[in-house]
Amino acid sequence: MLKIKIIAVGKIKEKYFSDAIAEYSKRLSRYCSFEIVEVKEETFRETNDGIKARILKAEEERILRVASGYKIAFAIEGKKNSSEGFAERIGKFVKDGENEVDFIIGGSYGLSAAVKAECKESVSFSDMTFPHTLMRVVAAEQIYRAFTILSGSEYHK
Repeated sequence: MLKIKIIAVGKIKEKYFSDAIAEYSKRLSRYCSFEIVEVKEETFRETNDGIKARILKAEEERILRVASGYKIAFAIEGKKNSSEGFAERIGKFVKDGENEVDFIIGGSYGLSAAVKAECKESVSFSDMTFPHTLMRVVAAEQIYRAFTILSGSEYHK
């Protein structure tokens, strides 16, 4: 069974996001092994380019320490897909016998160039900027939608 891991910077504070993720995690258990791994987010009072670089470096080290599968970055400059196209990509992982896929969501400043370089792909949901905690919900829902498309479920209309 394919193991899908979302590696995300920071903790979710909003109960409604946690509840949504718990629901999609439960639904995904039919299709894959699914987990979200949170890494510590750097805290800061003020920023400049030097501080931003140190933040990205610290978060990079934490992300790469827990990433062990086929790595895909969620980044605004990534490839945009339809839900069907994203489902095809998930289906290819299953068909090819991929064991583990890691989707990586950065913190407030995104992902470092080194994390992006470690990733074999980069995916974008939109040109818009979203809170990184909300992106966990969106990612979990789209992964679930991908599996329902692949299985021919009524969920995707």
